Amino acid sequence: MSIAHSLQTTSGNHHEVRVPPLPKVMLEPVVRMALLEDLGRAGDLTSGSIIPPQTQTTMNLVARQTGVLAGLDLACLAFDLLDENIKVSIHRNDGDRLSPGDLVASISGPAGAILSAERTALNFLGHLSGVATATASIADAIREYGTKVTCTRKTLPGLRALQKYAVRVGGGSNHRFGLDDAVLIKDNHIAVAGSLREAVLRARANVGHMVQIELEVDTLEQLAEALELGVNVILLDNMNPEMLKKAVAMVDGRAVTEASGRINAQTAPAIAQTGVNLIAVGWITHSVSVFDFGLDAVE
Repeated sequence: MSIAHSLQTTSGNHHEVRVPPLPKVMLEPVVRMALLEDLGRAGDLTSGSIIPPQTQTTMNLVARQTGVLAGLDLACLAFDLLDENIKVSIHRNDGDRLSPGDLVASISGPAGAILSAERTALNFLGHLSGVATATASIADAIREYGTKVTCTRKTLPGLRALQKYAVRVGGGSNHRFGLDDAVLIKDNHIAVAGSLREAVLRARANVGHMVQIELEVDTLEQLAEALELGVNVILLDNMNPEMLKKAVAMVDGRAVTEASGRINAQTAPAIAQTGVNLIAVGWITHSVSVFDFGLDAVE
């Protein structure tokens, strides 16, 4: 079976970004688990009782809306794991911009197996293309300002690596993958530690020299203290554009700046204009709309 393995291309802020596909060893356990969940204890009762085993078919995977393709390898793998005799002819690649009616792939082989894998394949493809499409809507809106959109840890359990891949395909960048990537000191950490300064000093004393320290601030007073402590990244939380502009001027390149707080494609340009380096957005992974695909039998 043919599966897309070429590097996927998406437009970056200043140059072409090439997003390598995730290796099969990472994808297979997730796809296998999804198939097992769907097949249950008795397999596909509908296809098994209606379609003779020798029946062959060809179906076209078609986009039904405008957006960015992501997750095609997982869809291909769903078909392959159910029956290695299924053949997939790929017409588009992850990172491609899609319009309604675009042919993404053609699937040929045992009809029963194709139908049994259909929902799992479309679940992965629709969700990850939705993530890539949502990311692209913000990345496109702020491209001229040199600011990057980044995701968060607000991901669906078990799908973080896949969702963060889709963010990259959509033209975004990744924040930390887990709690062990970097230090991010938020308001509750400060409250428990007793002060902003104490939280930063404890973190610096207890993590390795290669670990970045990011600090969330809500006010310009907190920002001034953060700059004195020399943290690597400053998260400017829920600040309006006017306040963000002042904050960026205060930082003056001494730390990476990141804005957050219910940002979307409409509000992102005004935030990017302030000069922040990053815009963190949680909804592009935790509550994104599914991209609509159809798997239609070829007459």
